[in-house]
Amino acid sequence: MMERLQCAELRSRIITVTQAAALFRDGMTVGMSGFTRAGDCKALPAALAERARHETLRLNLITGASLGNDSDGLMAEAGLLARRLPFQSDARLRRRINEGQVMFIDQHLSETVEQLRAGHIPKIDIAVVEAAAILPDGGIVPTMSVGNSASFVAQAERVIVELNTRMPTGLMGMHDIYVPEAYPGRQPIPLTEPDQRIGTPAIPVDPARIAAIVVTHHPDSPSSVQPPDADTRAIARHIIGFLEGEVAAGRLSDTLLPLQVGIGTIANAVMHGLVDAPFRDLRMYSEVLQDSAIALIDAGRVSFASASSITLSEPVYRRFMERLDEYARRIVLRPQEISNHCEIVRRLGIIAINTALEFDLYGNVNSTHVGGTRMMNGIGGSGDFARHAHLSIFVSKSVAKGGDISSVVPMVAHVDHTEHDVDILVTEWGLADLRNLAPRERAPRVIECCAHPDYREELMDYFQRARAQGGHTPHLVGEALSWHERHARTGSMRSEQMACA
Repeated sequence: MMERLQCAELRSRIITVTQAAALFRDGMTVGMSGFTRAGDCKALPAALAERARHETLRLNLITGASLGNDSDGLMAEAGLLARRLPFQSDARLRRRINEGQVMFIDQHLSETVEQLRAGHIPKIDIAVVEAAAILPDGGIVPTMSVGNSASFVAQAERVIVELNTRMPTGLMGMHDIYVPEAYPGRQPIPLTEPDQRIGTPAIPVDPARIAAIVVTHHPDSPSSVQPPDADTRAIARHIIGFLEGEVAAGRLSDTLLPLQVGIGTIANAVMHGLVDAPFRDLRMYSEVLQDSAIALIDAGRVSFASASSITLSEPVYRRFMERLDEYARRIVLRPQEISNHCEIVRRLGIIAINTALEFDLYGNVNSTHVGGTRMMNGIGGSGDFARHAHLSIFVSKSVAKGGDISSVVPMVAHVDHTEHDVDILVTEWGLADLRNLAPRERAPRVIECCAHPDYREELMDYFQRARAQGGHTPHLVGEALSWHERHARTGSMRSEQMACA
């Protein structure tokens, strides 16, 4: 404990989690560490949920992204959450969001702390941050994510630190904490390479503002991503083939450009495919590192990776911790407003690979809303990268629910990424390069390259009838969402003709 809690004046502030939970009041805005199950607070969410079961306690909760340890679900079921932002992935919380019991604000992950600074979001009352250590000057050393923690700490009236003795002190030195200046005097962010460090190894804070320390001993929740399957391996092959073509055309070198890969099974599987690809000395500038990033480092394909979070399956997590010194030389973790900052994304020329729920004939992408109305997880950081990337790639399996849902539709029921921000669409059937194509040219390519064969004929029929009526982006307005309506009514997007066939 002396090695971890190096600030002598704070040793008297170690209290129980129940005592720490008593510091919260109804209506507070709380910032908690945690980004895609990593570096999240382990003790306070459950203790606060227990309070909410017995008394009136409703909080506005802001995090970096999703929490682990079922925390979001526990808090939602206890009625603790009045408002939640900017991202989540818990089924129980999702249900209460879609029932209207929790007000969820879906945000680009780079923008949350900007809105906090500007006063668009109420000021943080209490920040709760997981730490591997506290330095002599009070500096907080994060664990497996940084997320929004630095800005939460800077703004909060009180700071509570969950000091996690399960996390190795070898994490010290892996973080690079840099927070941009306030407007109007903000200077350019001085980051020009993924492996560059521009900040401090710990979150600065006056020890007087640390109100309490709660000692925990829990690992991060393991990642829930699934291993590659035939479809995701096919998607990977299409992307690798496309990148090989870019190298052959002289638009990229065999080191490519820094890679960003979104969270999830499909994107993780695509990255696994790069282990055997003919590229070398790859670098990543992403928001999350998953199993595939560690596999690429192990294979010598990735020389350096920058992110805001590391979320791993249980066996890869164990290997990472056993070889922490080796990985720490090749990884840096930053605040998410830096990992996702549009200025840096544009400067570095990122190749961005993110996942779509569905996309339409013209390249508009829905990443968040099932059927156009029901929130899944949130937009996350995909929009931060898609708008500003050198190449913006979206991937999806062509069908879902046993083929009853087509991921390629006449018109998406909810737009997260407009056609202007999308360069490449990929499913297991093929890759549609939409660069330099007008809408009328995009539609046939999307249908031929990406749609499942069962749906191609109806998609082409829709497009041809819409095109006959004219317009720069042809649509049959009364029919454009009929596939979604059919699914809501019958449980399938298949038409009667398709069902008979």
